[in-house]
Amino acid sequence: MSQLLKTPVNRNKQMPLIALCLGFFMVIIDVTVVNVSLPNMTKNLGGDISWLQWVVDSYTLTFACLLLSAGSFADRLGAKSAYLFGLFLFVLTSLACGLATHFLMLTIFRLMQGVAAAFVVPTSIALISSCYENKTERARAIGIWASVGGIAAATGPVLGGVLTAWFGWRGVFFINIPVGMIGALLTIKYVINPISTDHKRSFDFPGQVTGIISIAALAFSLIEAGRLGWFSPVIMSGLCIFLLTFILFLMIEHRSESPMFPLSFFKSKNFSISMAVGTILNIGFYGQFFLLPLYFQQIRGYTVLMTGLAILPQALLSAVSSYFGGRVASVYGPKMPMAIGLTIAAAGFFIMLMTGEHTPSYLLLILPLAAIGFGVTFTMPASTIAIINSVPSDRAGIASGAFNASRQIGSLIGVAIFGTILNTAKDFMMGMHIGLLIGGVIFVLACVATLIGIEN
Repeated sequence: MSQLLKTPVNRNKQMPLIALCLGFFMVIIDVTVVNVSLPNMTKNLGGDISWLQWVVDSYTLTFACLLLSAGSFADRLGAKSAYLFGLFLFVLTSLACGLATHFLMLTIFRLMQGVAAAFVVPTSIALISSCYENKTERARAIGIWASVGGIAAATGPVLGGVLTAWFGWRGVFFINIPVGMIGALLTIKYVINPISTDHKRSFDFPGQVTGIISIAALAFSLIEAGRLGWFSPVIMSGLCIFLLTFILFLMIEHRSESPMFPLSFFKSKNFSISMAVGTILNIGFYGQFFLLPLYFQQIRGYTVLMTGLAILPQALLSAVSSYFGGRVASVYGPKMPMAIGLTIAAAGFFIMLMTGEHTPSYLLLILPLAAIGFGVTFTMPASTIAIINSVPSDRAGIASGAFNASRQIGSLIGVAIFGTILNTAKDFMMGMHIGLLIGGVIFVLACVATLIGIEN
């Protein structure tokens, strides 16, 4: 059994949530905040599309790979200690990223940033649960926490544009230092420390290793295919390593007594389809996030600040749509809001196909940009509810971790695929249109799967 060893804390009910949301906001926004600054990085550091993909995906790679394992480490270290470790490591690696003088250095430190982020996300939700024992307060706090994540993902490019315009690309990393330190100080003072005394559950080391190798091999192959060619011996070897290690991972998880990723969850259609939907959402959403800053700056000649503002329609609706998506799902079940959100986002992708080098007027792009942002953030809470409701209550934490890991893998795949398409197309606009078309098609397929398979 777990025993809560509580440290004296201030009775102010808002401070623990503020402290934990600061850290969560910081690590989620770093998935997208660098996107607008990519052209600025290229001018300063040199490099091609492949390096830009690595800057974005290296963070997501370690973030996704270690999300599930971080929970196990937190059981041994204590959630508060693990959370603070993640925050301090994030601050240090952000400083290192901001001081990087070469794309290789930046990529290495972004990998370490992802490690730190993996400690922050699962422990923040565990700490919220310990700070708010009342079910109503806990539900409200978790709802706010989830909305903060949606807002962070959507506002990343806007904040990135402002910071890059004022301070250069290094500013998107240096801003994490004061935010992280404030979050750490508030956590030390206000957050209750739950310490688990039950360590019977073993750590799935073989599953973790094979999972990391598999995802890393896939990411490397997808990103470098644009530079080396799909039939290059290096790329073919990478894809073979991915396939072999993925099969080995499934075998290990099937036989493990304490699997990192319980395959039995997939017996539920709601779980399986919602996992696929979550992955598809991030493939399309983060894929187009990679394309849009390059389009507005390199093709339409926008400044960095103008680019951040141009992507603002996707951010404006995120908080509202996330809230209402959760409310609708709680009343009518997850199926309807998932289908509605996916349909609206798919329409946004298809309408964005009208983009050209100088046309149409930006005003005509506001609606499809807003549709993509609204559709994705409206769908996400409903798919999360479908995941949680599809497993026993005592396995909800593992299911949530698996869902978040799949979403981050979707982000990684989206940037890798859309970037490689851009790198191999005859010209930029052709690559962008192919990417947008793929985004619209996979959202339609996800909608069809939702209508056929999801049960309320």
